[in-house]
Amino acid sequence: MDSKKIRLLFWTGVTVLCLFALSGCRRSGDVGRAAPETVPSWTLSMAAPIDHLDVLAREPMIIEHPDGTLFVSGYGAAFMSGKRTDEATLWKSRDGGTTWARVNVGTETDGAAGNSDVDLDVARDGTLYFATLVFDDKVNEGKQISVGVSKDVGMTWKWTLLSKTRFDDRPWVKLAPDGTAHVIWNDGRGVCHAVSQDGGLTWTERARIHPQGGSSHLAVGPNGEVAVRVTPTSAAGGKYDEGVDLIAVSTDGGMTWRKQVAPGTREWNWYSDFPIPRWVEPLAWDAQSALYSLWTNLQGVWLARSVDFGATWTSWRLEENPELAYFPYLVARGPGELAATWFSSWAETMHAHMARVDVSDGGAPPRMAVSPPFILDCWRRNEAWPEDPTTRDTAGEYLPVSFLRTGGLVVVSPIQNFREKRYGFSLWRVEERRGEPQQTK
Repeated sequence: MDSKKIRLLFWTGVTVLCLFALSGCRRSGDVGRAAPETVPSWTLSMAAPIDHLDVLAREPMIIEHPDGTLFVSGYGAAFMSGKRTDEATLWKSRDGGTTWARVNVGTETDGAAGNSDVDLDVARDGTLYFATLVFDDKVNEGKQISVGVSKDVGMTWKWTLLSKTRFDDRPWVKLAPDGTAHVIWNDGRGVCHAVSQDGGLTWTERARIHPQGGSSHLAVGPNGEVAVRVTPTSAAGGKYDEGVDLIAVSTDGGMTWRKQVAPGTREWNWYSDFPIPRWVEPLAWDAQSALYSLWTNLQGVWLARSVDFGATWTSWRLEENPELAYFPYLVARGPGELAATWFSSWAETMHAHMARVDVSDGGAPPRMAVSPPFILDCWRRNEAWPEDPTTRDTAGEYLPVSFLRTGGLVVVSPIQNFREKRYGFSLWRVEERRGEPQQTK
């Protein structure tokens, strides 16, 4: 059983109990500006998903190449094979996501190893970067971080081993406008950081960003600013550093860091009172170097914005939390253009949500439109008793969303259906209709 399954099994029991008591668990919590008072008269709708069936693609990631090719990665193929081989899995689509083909990223001999957490990014010159984790499910520990680079739209790959350390976990890769590639990960002893300034040919590991905590998320801004979310949990949940809840920001390409306590409040306590599942606490930079943080707590879904590299923040509650919101994700494009996803509730009432948020420069409350809730074809089964009824599952700890260069948005979700033997991923196209702002009721 891999680390994600262990964490989700733990959270299921805790969360179900908290759902019954949620109304009594609210606290005064975050202090921020009011939720949006106006919303655009624009609506979001989710087109019927395009399913690609192949192998399991838990916790997928999506990027768009400058030539329009879409790439999706995910993990789970190795655990389905029964051989426990380390298979890094990647797909591409040249027709906007209608059809997909598996990408040959190389063999283990080539260094293409990965059976757990993944991330993707692409440089302005079209160079693809694919970060992978090897996880040993026999001892429930990560053991290797690698990064693959392709300069020919995925035809050939060069792989580099970044770390082979006990407890390696949660890699992220992001590209700066000048082509500098940043990769972070953790190993239970802090957040590690490596960079490449020659298109992935060579990599240099720099000093640790922080000596404690986990590599929860990574974002790179339009002028090469770097932001790293450092959270208490690391080493696939095996290590918990009390009080570590930081955002580290660098304005010199990751050479030096300024660390501030993350905005807002979160219920952190890994071993006992842990009412909301947490792992990825997303960050995003917009085109004007404003930094955004998205999180959930017992009061709802929250967004914070900083225009001074994380020194001060303005926060808004985007949504109240009647059903328990968790596992948020966030991307940005243009000035104040954001897209976010999260899950709500659990088991049979679990839904996914997608929102478009616009934040103005003048400090006015954000304008937001939320899609109708949608349901994933993802299920969890009892490993000890596989014939027991399955229950709905997230099949990962975030739901990736991406702006497309031609306009519009897409969301990718895993397909994990043991009963019907359906595995792969779904691409959801998000349709937007805009108009003049209207007052909310």
